[in-house]
Amino acid sequence: MGDTSTSTLRLRIFDGTRQPFSKPVKFLVTITDGNQTQHIRDYYSDNDISFTLPFFDNFGDDYSVVVWAQGYQQAGYTPVELSNTYVKILDIMLVSDDPGFSFVNARFPAAKAAYPFISSDVDDAAGEARYDSLLDKTEKNVACLLNLGEAMSQIALSQGTALSYIKQMRWDPPYAPAQDRFFAWCDVELINQVKTATAAGQFAVELNPGLFHPGSTSSWKQIQFGEANVQLTFHENDTMVINGTNCVMVEPDIDYYRDLGAHAIFEVIPNKLTNSLTDPVEVYVLRWIAGRTAGIPEFAPLYTIT
Repeated sequence: MGDTSTSTLRLRIFDGTRQPFSKPVKFLVTITDGNQTQHIRDYYSDNDISFTLPFFDNFGDDYSVVVWAQGYQQAGYTPVELSNTYVKILDIMLVSDDPGFSFVNARFPAAKAAYPFISSDVDDAAGEARYDSLLDKTEKNVACLLNLGEAMSQIALSQGTALSYIKQMRWDPPYAPAQDRFFAWCDVELINQVKTATAAGQFAVELNPGLFHPGSTSSWKQIQFGEANVQLTFHENDTMVINGTNCVMVEPDIDYYRDLGAHAIFEVIPNKLTNSLTDPVEVYVLRWIAGRTAGIPEFAPLYTIT
C-alpha cells in the first residue's frame, strides 16, 4: 500500500491552440495548500510535471495552483482537490501577453453550420458579407460569439441544449454582437427549460438583473464551474414571432467569476472604471481550464489563440 500521508498532482501545461505547450520556456509554478502554506514555487522546463504534496484529509487538500512564464499571462485554478488514493490531473493553459486569433476554421460556412441563427434572417451571401465584416473590424466580437455558441452547446437541458433554442441573432444597433455578449431571439420555452435546470441545481437565479443588464426582466447563471459560467438574461418585454414560434430576446454572456460579489468587485467595477469589457481571451482560457477540470468534453470553439 502506498504512502497515505501524501497526494500526487500531475500538472500539464497547454497553449492557446489547445495543444501541449511546445515552446522552450521556464514555467514558474506556485502551489499552495488550503491552509495557505506554500509548498512549491520554482521554475520548470517540462510541460508535464508531477508533484508529491502533503495529504491532510481535510480542507487543507484544496490546493491552489498558479503558472506563469515570461511573455505569457498567468493562469491557475482553485480549489484543486487532492487525494491520497489517485493522481489528480490539472490542465492549465497559458496564452501570450499579446494574444492573437486564428479564425482559419471559423469562416462563415463553418460558423453557419455550427450556429445557424447567425444568418437565419438573410440569404447566405448577405450573411457571409455581414459575418466577414464583423470579423474584419472586431475579432474579439467574433471570438465572444464563438465562445458563447460553444459554451451554450454544452449546456444540456431537459430537452435539447441552450443553443438549440436560439432562433435569430440581432445585428441591429445597439444589439449587434459585442466583445462580451450578443443579443438574439430565442424560443420562449428556453425560460421554462432554464427554470427546470435551476430546480435541478444547474443554474442559480440572478437577482436584480436590470442592474447590469438594462431592460432585462429575468436572469439565471450556470453554476457548473467555479469560473466562466454562462449567464442567460431575458428581456421578456421584447418579443417576436419567428416561423410561428413565439420568441423573446435573450442576452447571453460569460462572467469570469461565479460569485456575484467577486463578479462585481473584480470584473464589473474595474470594467466600468477602465471603460473595458470582459475579454473573450480570458473567457476562452478560464472556460477551457474549467471544462478540463470538470471532465466534460473539451471547450473547443471554432477559433484558437495564437
